[in-house]
Amino acid sequence: MSASDPVADMLTKVRNAAVARHEKVDVPASKLKLEIVKILKTEGYIKNFKKVQEEGHSVIRIFLKYDDNNDPVIHGMKKISTPGRRVYSGYKELPRIYNGYGTVIVSTSIGVTTGKKAAEKMVGGELVCSIW
Repeated sequence: MSASDPVADMLTKVRNAAVARHEKVDVPASKLKLEIVKILKTEGYIKNFKKVQEEGHSVIRIFLKYDDNNDPVIHGMKKISTPGRRVYSGYKELPRIYNGYGTVIVSTSIGVTTGKKAAEKMVGGELVCSIW
């Protein structure tokens, strides 16, 4: 695990668990990760999640979602902004992922939200990751 980028570690764990067809995956909890997981739930990329205490530590248990052919709903996840290279965007320049079929997660002044909601509210921010 990389101590410098915990969000990238979470994305990698979820991506690997989906490819391996696991039912659930546990990631260490933080406020930012919890907001990202809430967006994954509302956008339909995961079945559910819950925050649990395990061995004295808070973890987020993410229940993965698969389609009728047992293929993962999450085809890919990519970290955009890294600790060494922060990427910011105004609301007019927010990227579209797979022509609108994917989702970009943005950390704005009004909280962590999707690119579509940030554009509607006319706020830009740091591009956290993209999911498709």
